[in-house]
Amino acid sequence: MLLPTAHEANPALLILECGMAAMAAALSFAFPRLGGKSFARAEGLFSRLAQRQGLVVAAVGFSVIVLRLAILPLFPVPLPFVPDDFSFLLACDTFAHGHLANPTPAMWTHFESIHITMQPTYQSMYFPGQGLLLAASKVILGNPWIGLLIVSALMCAALCWMLQAWLPPSWALLGGAIAVLRLGTFSYWTNTYHAGGSLGALGGALILGGLPRLMRTTRVRYAALIGIGIAMLVLTRPYEGILMCLPVGFVLARWMMKGKNRPSPAAMARLAAVPLLFGIAAVAWMGYYDYRAFGNPLTPPYTVNRNTYAIAPYYVWQHARPEPHYRYKEMQVFYHKGEADFYEGYHSFAGFLKQTLVKIGFMFLFFSGFALLPPLLMVRHIFLDRRIRFLLICVLVLAAGMAIEIYLLPHYVAPFTGTFYVIGLQMMRHLRHWKPEKKPVGLTLMRLTVTICVLMAGLRIFAGPLHIAQSEWPPSNWNFNWFGPEHFGTERAQMETWLDHQPGQQLVIVRYWGNHDPFDEWVYNAADIDRSQVIWARDGDPAGNPELIRYYKDRTVWLVEPDATPARIQPYPKETAGGSGK
Repeated sequence: MLLPTAHEANPALLILECGMAAMAAALSFAFPRLGGKSFARAEGLFSRLAQRQGLVVAAVGFSVIVLRLAILPLFPVPLPFVPDDFSFLLACDTFAHGHLANPTPAMWTHFESIHITMQPTYQSMYFPGQGLLLAASKVILGNPWIGLLIVSALMCAALCWMLQAWLPPSWALLGGAIAVLRLGTFSYWTNTYHAGGSLGALGGALILGGLPRLMRTTRVRYAALIGIGIAMLVLTRPYEGILMCLPVGFVLARWMMKGKNRPSPAAMARLAAVPLLFGIAAVAWMGYYDYRAFGNPLTPPYTVNRNTYAIAPYYVWQHARPEPHYRYKEMQVFYHKGEADFYEGYHSFAGFLKQTLVKIGFMFLFFSGFALLPPLLMVRHIFLDRRIRFLLICVLVLAAGMAIEIYLLPHYVAPFTGTFYVIGLQMMRHLRHWKPEKKPVGLTLMRLTVTICVLMAGLRIFAGPLHIAQSEWPPSNWNFNWFGPEHFGTERAQMETWLDHQPGQQLVIVRYWGNHDPFDEWVYNAADIDRSQVIWARDGDPAGNPELIRYYKDRTVWLVEPDATPARIQPYPKETAGGSGK
């Protein structure tokens, strides 16, 4: 879990997007027939292409890969730079070596870090779905990020396929194109290692795309796709997966009992058994993983780590835990600054209302931004629209589930991405026919809204040359959408590369200064710490450092100070017994 901090915010792109949206609205009212012929010709080509639905789905997915690879010179393969990234990469390295968890290292107190479980085993605290994806990519393709890019492409393709089941083909293609720009190319789902948003959105799209097709055709393949989607959510976002499966299961059960074209009892049994088998298999595997990683099949990920380090709970009715003993100040600051202080805001009705509005704002910034806000003018029509009534119910179930959860980031609700897109596109359809004073204002506003999305993608690509500043540590409050990323985490990566090329094995003791930002964590290691070329350790007390150095007596010892400008590395002073901080 990564919580954004306010001082990181740099809303330059968001301000530009807001300005363009306001300008589009003004132009639509002032010149309601602006560019009508040109837009009409483009829409004609778009509609003809959209009729080839299989080709369109493939093209949407392929576009993500082509566009993201095309901008690699400006936006290289991302480096890990936040605690969540390193946690998922630990899972990746563990799975890539054929293990579900690692033994607790002998000197484990020096390697404690955020979102890492050290006992009873050494492993990431997160659910394993994202780690399994990264590991498969690392083993098969040689780089964890390539697999993440491929899954982001599959996510956008699946979203387009899902939209085709709920909307006319041209609108499904439009939704797919928007997803390519906003999710597949420029979002932290694709450009960091920790979110798991692409996997969650892919699973949700398979479920919501398979549901209407299954009810229309009663084909087993759609039941299988629903089952695959369920399994993905079990391994990535099980809580939100349950929120999705509740209305989906209710609709399927009602259809099987009362539907006009319900299948025969034998066919019904087959259709029900397929997704159930996928779900049961995923839950059983999760139980085995929990047993191997945390010592009990009923102890899910998060639990051990949160009980060890966290103060704030996850749900509003839970009480804060007593503050545990922290060996390191940075850990204490993280769990206060990043979580406990945020949790305190829920202790009054006014605070609960404020934080709920903040959650809604975060979601709009990521999934919509200002560019896609104009269709909200048609929100009243949505509640009268029978075509998408079921999806509105899904969103209400999600809202209830999120209201009782303290924290909310966009990847938490990733399984419902397709739901948001259908509702948003349906509002755009209503906006298209909006004619105040019998003028095609809505049509022009809808066209300019799509144009802004394309222009914003271009601005994001050339933000550097155009000197449009970006947040230092995204995703920040203002940078959930149009995230590049810039190349963050370079100092640690460059230092590790340099250490890799030094003779022998290295031990790096990291000494933070008093003003250190706990989100800028450097102490992360590979799955097999003792055999690693470079080991990163915390600067401990006067007795602890000599003990660590004696244990790794055959390694060259270095002292790193990340808070220096630039970050400083030097041979560890032999006369220094322990770290004093600065």
